Amino acid sequence: MNHHTKIYVYSLAGLLFLSSLIAMLYFGYKTFYIEKVESSQPAYSYHFALVAEETENNYWRLVEKGAKQAAAEKGIYLEYIAPNKADNDQLLKLFDRMIAAKVDGIIVQGIEGERFVDLVHKGVERNIPVITIDTDVPSERKAYVGTNNFYAGQLAGRHIIENTDGEQHVGVIVGRFEAINQQERLAGFKDAIKAHPRIQITEIKESNITEIGATQATYAMMKQHPEINVLLGLSALDGLGMVEGLQQIFPTKDVLITSFDILPETMELIREGEIDATIAQYPEQMGSMAVDVLIDLQNRDLVDNKIYTKTEIIEKADLQVEPEVAR
Repeated sequence: MNHHTKIYVYSLAGLLFLSSLIAMLYFGYKTFYIEKVESSQPAYSYHFALVAEETENNYWRLVEKGAKQAAAEKGIYLEYIAPNKADNDQLLKLFDRMIAAKVDGIIVQGIEGERFVDLVHKGVERNIPVITIDTDVPSERKAYVGTNNFYAGQLAGRHIIENTDGEQHVGVIVGRFEAINQQERLAGFKDAIKAHPRIQITEIKESNITEIGATQATYAMMKQHPEINVLLGLSALDGLGMVEGLQQIFPTKDVLITSFDILPETMELIREGEIDATIAQYPEQMGSMAVDVLIDLQNRDLVDNKIYTKTEIIEKADLQVEPEVAR
């Protein structure tokens, strides 16, 4: 190897070493930079899960909103999951998945049946506090947060008693027959009217917690029982559907309509006189309170494990002062 060749080889080796050194410095800096960005991510104190009835249901989105706001204020990561459409089997699978994920606490709608009770037991065995929201179920759950649904049904009955005279034929629409909260509301309504034989339930139909379902149920009821002069809806979208169904078949008929929840569309129909009253509950408050309860349950059990949120009758006269946002 001659002198010039040696110089070339040494120069090439030097360039390769220098390139390697520059690459090490560059990528080392990038690695350091990336690690720095990752370390700046917020450190959450707890990871909670909210297992809801249906993903895009307006009511459950309000529950989520309240829960996430409370969680953000307290440095907690809240995961919202639900079936695309109301489906108890899918909800139970999601509930089981969150237990397997070993989250720090679970907020879940209560579902009647042994599978739900067993899953609550499974969660508690793994030191995961479980609380029910919106609907309670006797189980090892640590607490219930939500409406007193029996009382809410009584409020609906009271409104109809106080705002009618003579015989009243009531058509009732429930979101889902299998939903415990709907059953409790119906039981409360029946309890309220039992001392008033002039008020009788003519028929009960299901809306599948959709507006179009409530519309179809109302149309079918009114067609079969034109004597119906009171309509009662027990889930959030029933009021909207009852108004539409009535307009389709008897647009001029005078029917007292009592709905549930205070979606903006429902409130507008009350202002317009299409709905006479609604039973208001406050899902954002439910979500917020549920997060607070789960935080408390990280260290201790609760003495008072039934936390009822506000429930009231809203009529047109009450809308001079806008109520809190709710379903």
